Amino acid sequence: MAADHSTSGFESRGVEISGDQAQSPPATTAAASESSRKRPLWSNFLPLFARCILGAALVYMGMQKVLAPSEFLSLVRQYNLTNNYLLLNSIAAALPWFEVLCGLLLFIGVAVRGTALVVLAMLLPFSIVVLKRALAMASSQGLAFCAVQFDCGCGGGEINICRKLMENSGLMLIGIWLLFAPAQKLALRYSLFRSDEPH
Repeated sequence: MAADHSTSGFESRGVEISGDQAQSPPATTAAASESSRKRPLWSNFLPLFARCILGAALVYMGMQKVLAPSEFLSLVRQYNLTNNYLLLNSIAAALPWFEVLCGLLLFIGVAVRGTALVVLAMLLPFSIVVLKRALAMASSQGLAFCAVQFDCGCGGGEINICRKLMENSGLMLIGIWLLFAPAQKLALRYSLFRSDEPH
């Protein structure tokens, strides 16, 4: 009989311990939520500032191309990406509006991570193409690399290529930071998935 009482007491204590362990995740969630509420104010405004810089750059570059479509098409042709005129016309017609759309999404804070990834996918290949053309011009004309200037099709007219590549690098760094930054409250919907939204 004593052994039975001992066993039952042990089992009851085991149930109590398992019950406490079952209640621990909500406490952890509450602590995480409390820590997110205690974030310094600048941690919310810094991503907003980064989004506005990247968004403004995209809207500006996109609108410059929208307002001069034929000029942009001729600038796209200078890179000799393809001889397919249908593809070239499609790029010249769609890319400017796509840049404007990405810029607006960053401004209002919708799908920030996805938009940042798309922007990186546009900026990186474009920067490589510009770099290759600048190297070819520097070699053929006997110029120092940072002395090379041409209209790269970004919407700003003729520009020093070293400066342009530095600008693109800065924009890509902002995009990478937004890609991995935690979700922020000052965004309409930072991620397309609700589980990633700040509490």
